[in-house]
Amino acid sequence: MSYLEFFGTMTGFVFVVLSARAHILNWPVGIINNILFIALFYQVQLYPDMFLYSFFTVTNIIGWWRWSHPKPGEEDRKQELRVSHMGLSQLAILAAIAAVGTFVMGTFASNLHELFPTLFSEPSAFPFLDSFVTVTSITVTYAAIQKKIEVWIIWIIVDLTATYIYFMKGIKFVGVQYFVYTLIAAYGWYNWSREYKRYATAGS
Repeated sequence: MSYLEFFGTMTGFVFVVLSARAHILNWPVGIINNILFIALFYQVQLYPDMFLYSFFTVTNIIGWWRWSHPKPGEEDRKQELRVSHMGLSQLAILAAIAAVGTFVMGTFASNLHELFPTLFSEPSAFPFLDSFVTVTSITVTYAAIQKKIEVWIIWIIVDLTATYIYFMKGIKFVGVQYFVYTLIAAYGWYNWSREYKRYATAGS
């Protein structure tokens, strides 16, 4: 296990636990986590994941701003963005984007070593499964920034897929990390749902 894998995993755990608890410090911790994993995934030829974590670096900055600057009427008791539900139309749009995006990115990832042999000397591992994780994670990030409860159900599916990929690639510590992420995602769904019910109880 490399230092990148170890410290990336540790900061990842902190990030997800803070997210599940709806704590705003999850965003700066996530930025550190992203930088570490960008370097790791380049080393093990998981190129879509490398692109994913580059994207996350930007969205974490956006999420940090969004949670700390809610619009009038969106505040919770901490004056941060409150949790809410997604509509069926939003879920359908996200699913369609994820399906199309997975096919497009999977096809592209399959040919990276031929298109850019200097940068990518080895073929992409699990190009379509890895692209599913990448595209779905990108798609659902909007819901996370907007603090939508359904984000956790989608993360459970993504995390289980990622767990399989990382174990198959031999980076088992990261595989264990993502399996634990699955459990934390279940807790996140429970905790955010409970937080949402508190609003009704408090009459806010």
